[in-house]
Amino acid sequence: MRKKGMTYDTGFVRNGTVSREEFDPEVVRRELAIIRNDLHCTAVHITGGDPDRLELAARCAAESGLEVWFSPYPLELTPDEIVPLFADCAERAERIRRTGAEIVFVAGVELSIMNRGFVSGDSTAERLDTLLGDPHARTARFAEVSTRLNDFFGEALPVVRAQFRGKVTYACIQFEQVDWTPFDYLSIELIRSAEVADQFREGVRTLVAQGKPVAVTGFGTATWRGSGDMAPRSMEIVEHDAHGEPIRLNGHYTRDEAGQAEYLSELLEIFDSEGVDSTFVFLFALYNYPHRPDGDPRDDLDLASLGIVKVLENHSGQTYPDMQWEPKAAFTAVAEYYRE
Repeated sequence: MRKKGMTYDTGFVRNGTVSREEFDPEVVRRELAIIRNDLHCTAVHITGGDPDRLELAARCAAESGLEVWFSPYPLELTPDEIVPLFADCAERAERIRRTGAEIVFVAGVELSIMNRGFVSGDSTAERLDTLLGDPHARTARFAEVSTRLNDFFGEALPVVRAQFRGKVTYACIQFEQVDWTPFDYLSIELIRSAEVADQFREGVRTLVAQGKPVAVTGFGTATWRGSGDMAPRSMEIVEHDAHGEPIRLNGHYTRDEAGQAEYLSELLEIFDSEGVDSTFVFLFALYNYPHRPDGDPRDDLDLASLGIVKVLENHSGQTYPDMQWEPKAAFTAVAEYYRE
């Protein structure tokens, strides 16, 4: 494994709201130093919807010696709105690259289902229903959305390349049949569920055999017992408000930090042994899914979080007294694997 990575969220922007309300530069710098020094990462996948935040975090990461995968993550935008966002971010990434930093530009994540214009539907749920609702139509619909996506990249990539001189990739999901010819890495979000567990290793081997360096830019599971069997749907135990913000869990679940840790260790071993170039655990912290151990168990949103730290409300942690979170067992598991 060439690069041992972690995904770092700067805040998802949806309908004018940001999922990570506070973004203190000193906290960002400290967290990225912990990712580098304590988790033994050599790369970080910095995601989010705000270009200023992405640039700030990327500079902090580069200063700490991490390879930066600069990743704008648009939500509910049209293709015409995404292209100028990519152009802005590519220019910012290039400025950092020219300082001598190692930068890879990631031209979006899950674009087809997280944005408008590739699949019909006014929400992610509606778009997924369009794609998956009729099993007999899936093959044709996958091909149709992939054609639209590749046509989009035909327009967007020249814009990105005009601003950014480094390597470029795209973080796809499995049904997107991306033409990887114009990209430097084959990047994919590869999450194991019980349904595909017996085919998972062979699937990784097949991807690597295509010849282009493979990066797994998103893999993980939540922190409730049995979530690893449900991944990538392990966050679907949450009720949301009309704006899509998490409110509470939809039932009672048992915390299983050991299960989350074991899941990540197993996938890291598979990716490493099968020749994956770079891995990025999803993710360090999910700030709008706080740990609430007191009161109604349904209020403990951290059970649905894929974060390897549990975010605390109104108080600091014990392991890192200057941080408002506490490591989970998954933090230790990733640190031990990456250190080895």
